Amino acid sequence: MNLFNSALGENITFVRPAYLLISGLSGIQEMKHYYVFLCFVYIVSVVGNTTVMAVICLDHNLRTAKYIAVFNLAFVDLLGSSSLIPKLLDIFLFNHRYISYNDCLTFLFFCYTCLSMQSFNLLTLSYDRLIAIIHPLHYHVKVTHRFMMASIVSFWVFAIIVNLISVGLLTRLSICRSVSINSYFCDHGQIYRLACNDNFPNYVISCLLPVLILWLPFLFILLSYLYIGCTLAKVATVQEGLKAFKTCTAHLSLVAIYFIPVLITFTLMEKINPNARIVNLSLTSILPPTLNPIIYVLQTQEIKKSFKRLLKIRGKSQMIKK
Repeated sequence: MNLFNSALGENITFVRPAYLLISGLSGIQEMKHYYVFLCFVYIVSVVGNTTVMAVICLDHNLRTAKYIAVFNLAFVDLLGSSSLIPKLLDIFLFNHRYISYNDCLTFLFFCYTCLSMQSFNLLTLSYDRLIAIIHPLHYHVKVTHRFMMASIVSFWVFAIIVNLISVGLLTRLSICRSVSINSYFCDHGQIYRLACNDNFPNYVISCLLPVLILWLPFLFILLSYLYIGCTLAKVATVQEGLKAFKTCTAHLSLVAIYFIPVLITFTLMEKINPNARIVNLSLTSILPPTLNPIIYVLQTQEIKKSFKRLLKIRGKSQMIKK
């Protein structure tokens, strides 16, 4: 079966509505409290991620390969929050539920690209921890600035290409079943189900993307920590093993916050009440970018020391001016 035969045919007219209706989160009582919470979360996310990026840029001691990935994680979190939360507030708080077709696809692209990059950043950081613990003497040879930059750029290119493909396949659909999207944003799965022509390629993409973006990175992270645990159990004492694992607590916290809610929600999607599913998915999209900088500041000694150092330098400079 040629997946793209309908798109390659001649004289095909696609039905594309001028506007789509975002109907998720409707009919839920006391949702205004949730929107106030979103405002708070967004402010914390912007301040936290901007602070982490500023500290990494200002402190020369943090210009290592690992912190290239941490900087990219903060940047993606900031971009993801700014792409999603202001639009959510505009749609639901100010009741602008109709969104133009082209704007909806743009909204979808940025949300899914940031979601993809959050996963790939955690994958990159897990490799960093794997090499740092298993091959500490070769760490600076294997995890170089060039390697980290190449990895991050490759993941960006991959994320952009696969999400452009998913958006491009949506443009060959005739949206004629309905214009109502039962989600909190322009959800790929909800949009392609509105089509009345062949949406099989979109179904394939909807099955393939979670595997590439969520399951494979999560599996690599899980196996890397199992390998770290088994290796430490063989060659290190309990105290040495705990000390080594302590360097991974920040990363493990981020992995748990990001992957566990998303994977549970996707796995039990059909068994969860639609409104509960939408709220769960919105929280899994919103909370990780907010909590990531807090966790890194609280659990990473290098950033804590750097932050305190920068505050002391600023305090001294202000005293000198006075």
